[in-house]
Amino acid sequence: MLHHNICILGAGPGGATAALHLANAGQPCLLLDRAAFPRDKVCGDALSGKVLMELKRIDETLPAKLGALPTQVPSWGIDFFAPNGRRLAIPFKPKFDKATDRAAGHVAKRIDFDNFLVEEVRRRPEIDFRENVDVARTERTPDGGWQLFDKAGQEVATCRLLLVANGAQSAFARQVAGHALEPDHHCAGLRTYYRGVAGLSPDNFIELHFLKDFLPGYLWVFPLPNGEANVGVGMLSKTVAAKKINLRQRLDEILATHPALAPRFAQAERLGPVRGFGLPLGSKRRALSGPQYLLLGDAGSLIDPFSGEGISHAMVSGRHAAVWAAQAVASGDFSPKFLQNYDKAVYNRLWQELRLSRAMQRLLNFPSLFNIVANRAANNPTLAETLSAMFLDLDLRERLRKPSFYFKLLFGGK
Repeated sequence: MLHHNICILGAGPGGATAALHLANAGQPCLLLDRAAFPRDKVCGDALSGKVLMELKRIDETLPAKLGALPTQVPSWGIDFFAPNGRRLAIPFKPKFDKATDRAAGHVAKRIDFDNFLVEEVRRRPEIDFRENVDVARTERTPDGGWQLFDKAGQEVATCRLLLVANGAQSAFARQVAGHALEPDHHCAGLRTYYRGVAGLSPDNFIELHFLKDFLPGYLWVFPLPNGEANVGVGMLSKTVAAKKINLRQRLDEILATHPALAPRFAQAERLGPVRGFGLPLGSKRRALSGPQYLLLGDAGSLIDPFSGEGISHAMVSGRHAAVWAAQAVASGDFSPKFLQNYDKAVYNRLWQELRLSRAMQRLLNFPSLFNIVANRAANNPTLAETLSAMFLDLDLRERLRKPSFYFKLLFGGK
C-alpha cells in the first residue's frame, strides 16, 4: 500500500501537467493511470497555442521538443466554414514564415502527445508513476483523506488530497462531486482517421465546418503526418436526443454528398473504426473542488463549448491544481474553503472565454446570424483576432471587459 500527501488519478494532459508542476516545486506525488502508455484517447488531436504556452510553463524546452517530433505537424491557422460556405481563414499569426517562425499550433494524435508528456513524467524522481492501476472505488479515511481501491477491492493507496483527472467519464466526478450529465452542457462526438483527403491546407490549417444541414453541430478535418487526417463531428447531446440524430450515419452522408466535401473524400481511405466520445462542456460553472479533492480537465467539465478544445484547459487546471495542492500541503489546510481558491484561479483564467464560446455556440442555432458574423469577420480585424485568440494564449479577459471591444465587434474598425 502507498501513502502520499497528493495522489493524482489519470495521467492525461491535466494529471501529467499537475504532476510535473508539483515536481518542479519539489513536491512528491503519486500518479496513477488505469492504462499503460502509450495509449490512445478519442479526441480531435489539435494542439492550440495555449497548449504550447502551458508546455513552456512546465519547461521552456518542451515546445521545441514537441515541434521536433515526427508524429506531429505544425499548424499555422484555422479555416472556419460558415453555413453559407464562406471560408474564413484565421492565421495564428498575421504574417508567418514557416522556414524561420515557430508554429503557434500543432496537430498530433493523442497516443503520441499524451505519451510525450508521460515521458517527461518518467524522468522525474519526485513523481511515483504507476500504470495499469484501475481505481474503481474511493472512500474517505477517518482523518478526512482518501482510500483508493482497485476492482478486486484491494486498497491501492491513501492520500490527504486527491486530484481527479481521469477524464470525461469520471465516476468520481459524477458520483462524488455531483457533476451530472446535462444534455444542454454536453457534446456527443465521433472521430475517425482518413488517408488521402484532398485539398488539405499546405499550411496545415485546421478546418471547422458549420454545415447548414448539420447545425447546431459541426464537422472538423485536422491534418496529421503522413497524409492522414482526423475527421469527426460534434453536436450537443440535447439536440442529438431531441432530433433522434444518428451521428455515424450523418457523418457518412455528409462526406458522401456534401458538394464541397464529397469530392475531397471520394478517393480517401478510412483508417480504422469510427469511435464515439462524450464532452462535458464548460458552458456551466460548476464546483471544481470539495472535501480534500480537486477536479481537473474533462473531469471538471472544462471543455470549450464552441471549439471542443479540452487539452489546453486541462493543462491550465493542472497547473493551478499543483499550485493550490502544494500550498494545502505546506499549510496543512485541506478545508473546502481553502481549496475553493483553486476554483477561483481556474475560472479567473477561463470563464470569460468559456462564456464567449457559449455565446458563439448559441449562434449555431441561427445560421443567418452565423453567416453575418463570418462575413463581417472577413473585414473586421477585431472579430478575426478574437476568433484566433480563442486558440492561442492571448488572454481575452481584459478586452472582454471593455465596452470599446463590443463596439468594434459590432460595427467594425480596428
